[in-house]
Formats: sequence, structure tokens, C-alpha cells
Amino acid sequence: MLLAPDSIPLSEVISALSSALDITEGQPEGHAVRSCLLGMRVACEIGLGAEERSHLFYALLLKDLGCSSNAARTCALFAADDLQVKRTWKTTDWSNSWEAFLHVARNAEQNGSPLARARRVLSFAFAGPVGTELVQTRCERGADIARMLELAESTADAIRALDEHWDGGGKPDGIRGNDIPLLARIASLAQTTDIFLTAYGQEAALAVARERAGRWFDPELVRALETTRTDTSFWARLHAPDLRADVAAVEPADRVLVADDARLDRIAEAFARVIDFKSPYTFRHSEGVAEYAVATARVLGFAPGELRDLRRAALLHDIGKLGVSNCILDKPGRLTDAEMEVVRRHPRYTESILARVARFRDLAVVAGGHHERMDGRGYHRGVPAGTLPAGARILAVADVCEALSAARPYRDGLPMDEVLRIMRNEVGPGLCPESFAALEAALPSLVPAE
Repeated sequence: MLLAPDSIPLSEVISALSSALDITEGQPEGHAVRSCLLGMRVACEIGLGAEERSHLFYALLLKDLGCSSNAARTCALFAADDLQVKRTWKTTDWSNSWEAFLHVARNAEQNGSPLARARRVLSFAFAGPVGTELVQTRCERGADIARMLELAESTADAIRALDEHWDGGGKPDGIRGNDIPLLARIASLAQTTDIFLTAYGQEAALAVARERAGRWFDPELVRALETTRTDTSFWARLHAPDLRADVAAVEPADRVLVADDARLDRIAEAFARVIDFKSPYTFRHSEGVAEYAVATARVLGFAPGELRDLRRAALLHDIGKLGVSNCILDKPGRLTDAEMEVVRRHPRYTESILARVARFRDLAVVAGGHHERMDGRGYHRGVPAGTLPAGARILAVADVCEALSAARPYRDGLPMDEVLRIMRNEVGPGLCPESFAALEAALPSLVPAE
């Protein structure tokens, strides 16, 4: 396939960014990619046509687009690490009341006293249809973001119906059998197979698929999965550390989607939504940082292409935060040293994720440098900000400005004059003087007069 100069295969971008969705769901990195290979193999076994396989391909890679939307609620309900709760939920047969109860009992308020834990478990009895609420939020948000990416409606439908079960015992709508979109049925089987494959091995994964056939899963699809049992090279390959080439190879060759500059912008905007949905305190944070950063860079004379790249870096700068528990992100009090160390790792995750996309590699260092300081006492690299690209210094200023002006668990948002006063005290050792001066010059066009 011959690509336009400004285009790359969409699968390259999506398969790389899907690793951020994996960590948000508490899954080992590569979960979405492995699920994609499993689901596409099942699709081939049943003779699914090229158009439907194309739509399935992106549903599998992006099935967890809405996963950040219920993170804060999960953390609040369980008073526990949302990543751990989600990880163990995935290996629980939550349609079985006893197993669901045991999951709650094991995870609720793990650091609390026995009495506090008992009260937390009891609270679930009065909380109403909690599971439906959490699944519905995740599935609907995920489908909406898929539409934002201008993917096929059948892709969005598959994401929304991911947790429906063959026997009608799934969520959010309790539809059953062939009323569940076929692509959703394949994706549901594929994701569960990978979860058990990664945790317990091939035989355990196939055993769970057989045991849940007719309950969770379409029996015909389970039979199709079973036909792959003796394909040892296929199952062994799923354990490879880098499967991006394998994923690119299973996208229908005559229907390969590409990402030009306009689509790359939409991808950055869509994943900014995913990032900001993680916490109620970061609503529009990524968009706000992008607005401040672009306005600042415009004052400094950045060219249009540089402004576009900086905007993408700003929108994606916190993608590594998807792997931070909401117990930390939404904590109202001071973070412990151990919690702060977790937070300090998120720019490194951001840089690592973005560097996997050829068109985002130059953005990776910029986005990953948003907590560096001029004196070298920032994180994650801890190098003098003067050694980083100008975009990283601008991004650091924009990030502080947006964070101080927005509400946080421990304080209300600050008025802009107070934000600037605090920032001025950090200019020099912390913030880049040139970038701060440009931000001040740009603010009158961004902030309404009070």
C-alpha cells in the first residue's frame, strides 16, 4: 500500500496507544493487541468477510476506550486501588452471585480494619445496580470516542456491547444470543481468552471458554476458537514481547485505514478525553494545557507545523497517568513518598507510549518533559530543562497554569492573578522565564475579563 507523505497506517498508532488502555484496565501490556490477534483468528475461522473483519479489527484494539470513565467510581465504591479491582474482576465470573460477592469481599477497603471492610462489603447490598452502572459508563463512553475517531458504527456497537452475555446475563442491556452484535461476541470471547491465557496458560484459557460457552459466549465462536488448539505456533507467538507487526498483518489488506494529519489530530483529541475521564479533577485538563501551550508558542513565533505538534504533545502529555490509581490521583490529603514515586513515573510512561508511533516520536520527549525543571530537579529524567526542546519548557509552564487554575481534591481552583503570582516565584529555578513571559502575554486573549 502506497501512503501519502503525511500518512501512516492507523493500526500503527492505535496498537501503540492501546497499551495505555491495557494499564488502565489493570491488564499486562499488550492485552488489546493479543485480544486483537485472537479475535481476528476466530473471525477467519468462521469466514467473516473483509469489511466486517476491518470493523472488528478496530473494535478489538479499542474495546477498552471507555475504561477510564469508571475508574474514579470504582475506586470510591471499593475504597481500593481501581487498577487492582479491575484486574481481579476480569478473572471473576461476575454473573455468578457467589463469585461476585467473593470479589467484593477480597477487594473492598483492603487497608481498612475488619469492621471497616465488613461495612464496605455490606454497603454494596444497598448500592443498587452498581455493576450495570460501571459497565454502562465504560461502554457508552467507549462507543462515543470510537465515533469521535470516525470509525464504523459497527465498531462502536461492538465496543458498547462488549460485556453482554449469550444467555442474557451480561451488561448493560441484558440482551442475549444473536441480538448481541457478532463483533461484540467475538471481542468478548477474545478478551477473556487473553486474560486467562496470560494469567494461567493456553489450556486454562480454552477451558474457561468451553465452560462459559452457552452462558457468556456464543457456542459457535467457542468451537471456532477450539479449532486453533493444535496451532502451536499461533499460541506461542502470542507470548512475543512485540506483536505490532503481527497485528498489522491481520488487518484486511484491501481495507487498511490510514491516519493523515487530520486523523492524527482527532486521535490526540480522543485520547485526551480518555485521559481526562480518569478523574473528575482533570476534566478538560489536557485540552486546557493544549490551549495554553499553543497560545504561548504562538507568541514565541512557532511555525504552524510546530504548533500542531505541540498541541498533540499537550493533549497526550498525561497518557502515562492512566496507569496511576485513582486512590492516588483523587487523594484529598498529602501523598506519601511511595505514592509520589508512582506519580513521578507517569511522564516516563507517556514518553514510552508515544515513542512507539513513528509520527509521535518527536512529541514523546516534549510530552514526557512536562514535569522537568530548569534547575534539573524535576522528573522523570531530572535533567536541566534547558537541555530539553523548547516545547517541553512551554508544556511545563502550560501544565502548571492549568493545574493551579482548576479544582483539585485538596483545594478549589485559583483565580488567574493568584496563579501567576505563584508561578512567578518558580520562574528561573523551576519554570522557563521566556515561556512564562510568553504565557503572560498570551493570557488576555484566553482568559475572560473578570
